[in-house]
Amino acid sequence: MTEVELKPGERLDDLQVAGFRLIQRPGTFCLGTDSVLLAHFCAPKRRERIADLGCGNGAISLLLAAHRPDCTVDGVEIQAEMADMARRSVELNGVQDRVRILCADLREAPALLGIGGDSLIVCNPPYEAAGSGFPSATAQERIARQTEDLTLAELSESANRLLKYGGRFCAVFPARRAFELMRALHGAGLEPKRMQTVHAQADKPPRVVLIEAVKGAASGLKWLEPLLLYDADGHPSAQLRRIYGESAER
Repeated sequence: MTEVELKPGERLDDLQVAGFRLIQRPGTFCLGTDSVLLAHFCAPKRRERIADLGCGNGAISLLLAAHRPDCTVDGVEIQAEMADMARRSVELNGVQDRVRILCADLREAPALLGIGGDSLIVCNPPYEAAGSGFPSATAQERIARQTEDLTLAELSESANRLLKYGGRFCAVFPARRAFELMRALHGAGLEPKRMQTVHAQADKPPRVVLIEAVKGAASGLKWLEPLLLYDADGHPSAQLRRIYGESAER
């Protein structure tokens, strides 16, 4: 595994799968449970060509590469600093032959990656509409958390153009805004087909949803068993432990 020089303020974290490591810097968007859940939920198939839209520091791209060495991943990230961290993490883990990071607006992704070539797209998009939510301490946090001038319709249209017929789009998104995303996906020809709500505990409302939409599919949504992150005592649930365990073993 190649060694890379860390820049000021950066740290090196263990992804806990296949010996992969990730460069991160506090104050920017870092790896969290949502990314692990999405990487598990999307369940890549053999030899898929995957696009990770808004890949940030490359956490999901690298998780997918670690889980499925037979797949290729293109990560697209508009922030130069984050894209640079992602590229160096790719180099650090020696997977340049199957993971590529592009610094670009995701709306430009179809022109850069080609039309209809991907079979899976993953996305952990900004959770808040522009001007809403809590103020962000840095520009990087603002871009990661808020859509700025990117709309869900534009995200969905970009995904539609990237995907081949029957290709899948998988995302993690706030439960309170789930209908907004579903409406945008449907409007772009991506039919929501699979949904899972994620709850902190059994008596709490869902915090986020995991959603899969398929290009060109007929209508019909399958609801999966709710995912509980913690038990009544505040300990990681059996479901969460299984996901992290499977992620480490795959």
